[in-house]
Amino acid sequence: MLERRQIFFSATITLFIFVSSMARGETCLAPERPFVPSDRHAAREYADLIRRDFKSYISDVQNYFQCMEGERSRAFTEAQEVSQKYGQFTQLVQE
Repeated sequence: MLERRQIFFSATITLFIFVSSMARGETCLAPERPFVPSDRHAAREYADLIRRDFKSYISDVQNYFQCMEGERSRAFTEAQEVSQKYGQFTQLVQE
């Protein structure tokens, strides 16, 4: 019985790693960092544009974090479901 549990646990971990490495979920793309020129004159000349870039970045990075959290949650749920299916499978083939 202990050996069976160890096999099931090992298989579950292996399956979780396999499922988490699959690229089937949503792709969350990190936003590009805003560019700030090192030249003071250029920074002043394009200050409004640079401010908009920073505001856009802050909004985009928040969306990025939400996307990553949603994908983590989806992948975790999927891994649990697959793990349960694997448990059912191992019981089926051992009967």
